[in-house]
Amino acid sequence: QVQLVESGGGLVQAGGSLRLSCVATGITFGINPIAWYRQAPGKQRELVATRRAGGVTNYTDSVKGRFTISRDFTQNIMYLQMNSLKSEDTAVYYCNVNFRGTQLWGQGTQVTVSS
Repeated sequence: QVQLVESGGGLVQAGGSLRLSCVATGITFGINPIAWYRQAPGKQRELVATRRAGGVTNYTDSVKGRFTISRDFTQNIMYLQMNSLKSEDTAVYYCNVNFRGTQLWGQGTQVTVSS
């Protein structure tokens, strides 16, 4: 069964850090494009970071210099390192894999940043 499971969310003070993890079962990340999205209350889901073959990464402007997307090929895990967190980063975060043209999603993990 194909499944993506996120973890690492929680409550953190502004200026703090969190690292989100996303473990894949049933598939291998390999060189497939991976991404992290987030959705804040009352807002649309937003693309936060992407990583493509060759290690090319892109970030939405609001997180550039603070967030880092990465993957561990050996353990089939993808990460989102989030530093210098702000209250506006509060959202449910979702991992995403474009696996052979099919979008796969995790269930989401809540990140709450207190000011």
